Amino acid sequence: MGQVKGVQASGTILDEIVAWKRVEVARRVEERPLEDVQQAAVAAPPPRDFVAALRGPGVSLIAEVKRASPSAGPLRPGLDPAELAAEYEAAGAAALSVLTDARYFQGSLDDLRAARTAASLPVLRKDFTLSSYQVYEARAAGADAVLLIVAVLDDEALDGLHRLAQGLGIAALVEVHDEAELRRALAIGPRAVGVNNRDLHTFRVDLDTTARLRARIPREIVLVAESGVRAPADVARLAAIGADAMLVGEALVRAERPGEAARALVRAGRGKGQGA
Repeated sequence: MGQVKGVQASGTILDEIVAWKRVEVARRVEERPLEDVQQAAVAAPPPRDFVAALRGPGVSLIAEVKRASPSAGPLRPGLDPAELAAEYEAAGAAALSVLTDARYFQGSLDDLRAARTAASLPVLRKDFTLSSYQVYEARAAGADAVLLIVAVLDDEALDGLHRLAQGLGIAALVEVHDEAELRRALAIGPRAVGVNNRDLHTFRVDLDTTARLRARIPREIVLVAESGVRAPADVARLAAIGADAMLVGEALVRAERPGEAARALVRAGRGKGQGA
């Protein structure tokens, strides 16, 4: 169960990250046996309902705790995940996302634990989930949801990891980039689909990706737009498209006052102007 299987090449930077993630997971299994992590997952605090939190009126905000990115480097020196999580909650965010990859994003499971303790919102572990070990590890750390990236998982692995998350009582945000990936995602019966607006080959960001795929996603599935949301005008466009939620990281952590930036996006998501 702890082995990394079912990973497929995408021909992008993801391949490099996934290759390293295989090594990292193998090391973590050696350091802490799967059985120990499974026991910790069972003993973890009850999960918070990630999907239900995104079903509010308008476009809900998943606010991200993100220290760095492979392309931009450090985003907010001295970032305090607990402080940031509290700011996001006060601003009206519906959920949190925490980057836990260390090598490429300078994150950790400690960041997730700190954020979840500081806020009452459900928390997504955002990482490159390739193995059941990582799903148990996420739950043991208190995660209420995990990210499953269709581009790096074959059908068997995608379905197995999704079923495991369900069995542990947590959500899976199933991420797609195009129509082919969406077809594969819908085959496993997801409750939440994330459309990443960043092209994996060109790295160009275009909200038209969410617009193009909207009609193919059943309304009972929560649609989360990922990447490309920086200002209230972007949120208004997502509302017109029919997105249920947005996941925003870099635009918030780079802001001088992340809480105020988050509040502006929340208000836009609820259809309110800056002065309303």
